[in-house]
Amino acid sequence: MSQITTHILDTARGCPAAGVAITLDRQSGEGWDRIGAGLTDADGRIADLCPPDAALEAGTYRIHFATGDYFSALNAPVFYPWAEVVFCIEGDGQHYHIPLLLAAYAYSTYRGS
Repeated sequence: MSQITTHILDTARGCPAAGVAITLDRQSGEGWDRIGAGLTDADGRIADLCPPDAALEAGTYRIHFATGDYFSALNAPVFYPWAEVVFCIEGDGQHYHIPLLLAAYAYSTYRGS
């Protein structure tokens, strides 16, 4: 399993958000380095954002969720064209699950298990 995983639940529709493009980046100086990318599956999950055996370094990371494309495909309003979650990890090999709870006019996140 990837050290960082995520899933998206469309709370307004009461179902997983499938087909959302996600990228994972690590902060490097003033910029960001791409670690991984993919699309959420039918269950709204992406489990392989980074190589399964990779131990990520301590630092600041960002997950970018392309929510605008998701809502456009549903012919729904696009208020947030994307959502980004920036977080820090310790570099000790812990698993980090970063879910997104999504609706057309709101989103939230938390550290999952």
